[in-house]
Formats: sequence, C-alpha cells, structure tokens
Amino acid sequence: MQKRNWIILLAFLLTAICVVPAGANWIYTVRRGDTLFRISRRVGVSVNTLRSWNGLWTDHLRVGQRLTIPTQTTARAAGGSRAGVDRYLLARLVHAEAEAEPYSGKVAVAAVILNRVESPKFPNTLAGVVFQPLAFESVANGRIYNNPSSEAIKAAGDAINGWDPTGGALYFWNPSKPVSRWIWTRRIIARIGRHVFGL
Repeated sequence: MQKRNWIILLAFLLTAICVVPAGANWIYTVRRGDTLFRISRRVGVSVNTLRSWNGLWTDHLRVGQRLTIPTQTTARAAGGSRAGVDRYLLARLVHAEAEAEPYSGKVAVAAVILNRVESPKFPNTLAGVVFQPLAFESVANGRIYNNPSSEAIKAAGDAINGWDPTGGALYFWNPSKPVSRWIWTRRIIARIGRHVFGL
C-alpha cells in the first residue's frame, strides 16, 4: 500500500510541475546534422516562422543550440477540422507511447487522445488529457519530453486532420504489459500493432 501511495504522490507532483498551458511552446535542442530546413519539416513549422521566433538572421545552427518551436498549430489552416490542437505535444505523446508501432498505430494513438479531448468524460484540452494524473506511463517516466520522430509528427497531423483508424476509441493498451484490471472491462473495438483500442 505504501508503494502505491508513493506512486500516486509522484504522479501528482509530476503533474503539478509539468503541466503546461495549451498555448505553451516547446524547446528543440539542435543535434549533429540538423539544419533549419530539416527541423522545419520535422516539427511542421515553416523556416521563416522558426527564424522569426528565434531571432535568427542566418540558417547557421550549432549543436546544443535551443530553438523555440511555436505550437498551437491550427488544423483549419491545413484543411483539418480540429482547430487549435498542439501538434507537437500530441506528437511527443505518440512518439513516447507508440514509437515501435506501425504508422496506422501511431495515428490511432493520436486519435484516441483527440477523442478524449472531445469526450465529456475527460479534460477538454490536449494538455489536460495528456497530463491527467496516472493516464499515461510515458508522462510519469518522462519519455514524453523526448523529441518526437518525423513520423510521429506526421501521424499527429493526420489525426488532427480527421483520420481515426480506431473508429472512436477512448482507450488503448498493450495486452502483453501489466495493466489494471479495470482496463479489461472496456469493450475492445480495434487491434492495431501491439495495441488494442476500446470504449
């Protein structure tokens, strides 16, 4: 029982420290081989926007340099239906939760998160859903703070633009990992990769 209390306290503290407002920006740390153009494509923000937000006069970058990535991309501008969704935060969660999954599995995880935002059973913001206490292992263990892959960013964009391979699922889990008994009371509606998706 003591261990469970410590886990709950740790999750609460992490949530209190790490919850960021939905409009917050992310910091990207430049790695060897990065160019402004590659970073632009990876995070889904134009080169000119990156220059403007970071006060860059040239395309020269140095390893370890920190760039502010403006988030709050609007899906409407890209032809989607879910406006105001923080694509980069969503991509971080997709990368942390579904890194080894097939592409449709990555989109499915992103779709579940967006379905939660729209459901009255969950918080009504992306940050609220992502940082909901004990909701995601990758938030508790810090994996969400890794830079997402370009595939995770693309998958987040596809989900924002309306692709939902799960058919409206609100939950996903890996049956080969230890999970709570409660999750098995959910009705499974799809299986993609190693994840099952349910209502």
